[in-house]
Amino acid sequence: MFKYTFVLRSSLPFAFLLLMVLPVIAQPGDVKSLDPMLTEYEYPYPVSYLELDVQRQKLKMAYMDVQPDDASGKTVLLFHGKNFNGAYWETTIEALTGEGYRVIAPDQIGFGKSSKPAHFQYTFQQLAMNTKKLLDELGVEETAVLGHSMGGMLATRFTLMYPDLTERLVLVNPIGLEDYKTHVPYQPIEWWYENELKKDYASIKSYMQSSYYDGQWKPEYDEWVNILAGWTLSEEYPRIAWNSALTYDMIFTQPVVYEFPGIRVPTLLIIGTRDRTALGKSLVSDELRATMGRYDLLGETTKASILDAELVELEGVGHLPHIEAFDQFIGPLKEFLARD
Repeated sequence: MFKYTFVLRSSLPFAFLLLMVLPVIAQPGDVKSLDPMLTEYEYPYPVSYLELDVQRQKLKMAYMDVQPDDASGKTVLLFHGKNFNGAYWETTIEALTGEGYRVIAPDQIGFGKSSKPAHFQYTFQQLAMNTKKLLDELGVEETAVLGHSMGGMLATRFTLMYPDLTERLVLVNPIGLEDYKTHVPYQPIEWWYENELKKDYASIKSYMQSSYYDGQWKPEYDEWVNILAGWTLSEEYPRIAWNSALTYDMIFTQPVVYEFPGIRVPTLLIIGTRDRTALGKSLVSDELRATMGRYDLLGETTKASILDAELVELEGVGHLPHIEAFDQFIGPLKEFLARD
């Protein structure tokens, strides 16, 4: 594997290598190099692994399976977003287990503590099948499904594939509420890969601050920047970057927006209306960019597309309601999940 990553680095022009090295100097002192499996990063709950044999390779899928002290017999499955992992569900898991729910929070292949394969065909169907295998392994026959950001796209695909397993669906600021490829010119995976190689702490924080938090920032948000920035310091970062590029292509080429009418379970949309996240905004004109990621409008249009959907709009909240405005997020979630 090291030989593979060395070839990818050495094939880049010397000037481009300098661009990769120079930002490292600007990294804050508390950003430490992290390996692809986040071995040195501690999750809030014990992590287990499911062995997967998919696409002619053996992979490991990390997950947290958190049992409540006073079990209600109900389960909630959490799908993380593109730039995150299961650890950012800590307060959500604590609140839900306090209500008696068993909570399962996997890291999808390519993310968090799960395998970062050198070659993989990413599809939402494949990720859904991996997760179904996990639930089968854990003996879960019915669950509520909650997805945030990219996890909302995966949660939608999972619900469409396994309607009998899905009791209800919650989408929290999901991406994919619009078809990005109708506006944004297609870029090959190599383009996404080169962009990933350019990333450092400053660029990652700048993106999150502008897209997720509308220019606002709190010190506790740094944790999610530090993980991604720590990866950029690893000698194995090209493999991580390649997986990230592949998942960008998955998001771009596999829209779920047209299939919302096929959802047949009760659905809750929790939407922070200040969010402006959209894939490929840097590739379009200023005029078109202003129309993309308008979550103040997308919530209503999505609600109208899903047969049995409710919408909770959180005014002045951005892309991560469960991080930025937990109290506003958890109340509607608990109420929805508790219904008969």
